[in-house]
Amino acid sequence: MTRAQREAELLETVRAQPVPEHVAIIMDGNGRWATRRGLPRVAGHHEGVKTARAMVRAADALGLRYLTLYAFSTENWSRPEDEVSTLMSLLERAIHSELPELMERNARLRVLGRTNGIPAAVRRGIDHVVHATRENTGLNVLMAFNYGGRDELIDAFRALARQVQAGELRPEDISEKVISAALYTADIPDPDLLIRTSGEMRISNFLLWQIAYTELWITPTLWPDFTASDLYGAVAEFQGRTRRFGKV
Repeated sequence: MTRAQREAELLETVRAQPVPEHVAIIMDGNGRWATRRGLPRVAGHHEGVKTARAMVRAADALGLRYLTLYAFSTENWSRPEDEVSTLMSLLERAIHSELPELMERNARLRVLGRTNGIPAAVRRGIDHVVHATRENTGLNVLMAFNYGGRDELIDAFRALARQVQAGELRPEDISEKVISAALYTADIPDPDLLIRTSGEMRISNFLLWQIAYTELWITPTLWPDFTASDLYGAVAEFQGRTRRFGKV
């Protein structure tokens, strides 16, 4: 049996059961992938873009409603200047090249994160694709870009504080629902499954509020080596778990 046949068989098996509505992925290991091959770190980022494209296709084939990809954190700005500059250029090119396929798949791109500090050309490219796909009704691809979980909470609490100050909200009326509505993900269901590649055992300031009861799946596979079969396997394991949400 070929790899493609095995992948197709696994996909069929997974689709025979209910699939999660929302899968989030911490895409980690691009730099290490390149270093192990004696290549510059940027080579790993180029391969990582290819993997992200493959994951969008795989998520669409699975029938997911939401796929969140952790593309660039607020902490990533502290990386070497040449690496950050290359990442921005890579993203600017990639975002434009993905538009035709997003449209073909009826997929919608949305962005989670702060807009300040992003190079103007990158911001324009992102805004263009977000606007062009806004009416699409298929898979929602959520790109966490210039994103930090604590920053998101700070922004939400500031927004709620302004409402209280303006007399539009009483402090005693602030609830989980009210806080959730103030987040970047206001109208998006919390992730059912969080995948992290590269084997690191941490969540790296990602969706801190939203993953309170999210199932975790961590693999030592580096992101450029992550395949559709890996995604299907993670979902298959998720399907075998019992989610109690704090109950017996």
